[in-house]
Amino acid sequence: MKYNFIRFEHNKLSHSESLGRGKEFYELMNRRRSIRHFSPETFDISLLELAVKTAGTAPSGANKQPWKFIIVESPDIKREIRIAAEKEEKESYERRMPESWLGDLAPLGTDWHKEFLEIAPYLIVVFKIDYLKTDKEIKKHYYVNESAGIATGILLASLQNMGLVTLTHTPSPMNFLQKILNRPSNEKPYLLIPVGYPADNAEVPDITRKDLSEIYEILK
Repeated sequence: MKYNFIRFEHNKLSHSESLGRGKEFYELMNRRRSIRHFSPETFDISLLELAVKTAGTAPSGANKQPWKFIIVESPDIKREIRIAAEKEEKESYERRMPESWLGDLAPLGTDWHKEFLEIAPYLIVVFKIDYLKTDKEIKKHYYVNESAGIATGILLASLQNMGLVTLTHTPSPMNFLQKILNRPSNEKPYLLIPVGYPADNAEVPDITRKDLSEIYEILK
């Protein structure tokens, strides 16, 4: 396959416009927090569809776009996911995690109970697609983890921009998601994201983020 090339249209902004946009976006994203106390209040699913569409604009290795976003609304499926996730999490907290990891988690107040998986009105399950299988051949995808990660980051930013809250949940192992959601063998679970509005009594740890000087260097 050979692509046709088209002229790239670009609207160059002034410094003040770029700076204004950048500051506004930073303030928006700096308010993003991982939420574990959700309201059951629902909303129009078109918001999630738009967020997924936005995530689909992410760059990817060889433009393979190796991702799939499954939206779960069914209470029965959410409960099945919660039961399976809590089983794995309980095993992790009680047997798999080293003491250093448990020590790092302790100030955040997390444990193996995952009520939010049922309370949040929607779950978005992100799958990475390792390859595409056709009748004739298997077509490999490239930089799958990196591509799925970038798309997920854009998804989270889009949801934040819509006034929704999220949690990035990574029960390990996550193979149960592939089975529960009946996904093909070339799709592997990547991330589980409850999404909705915060509960009225929602609280988050009073954490700080690293200063710019700790995450940034410039070489001249």
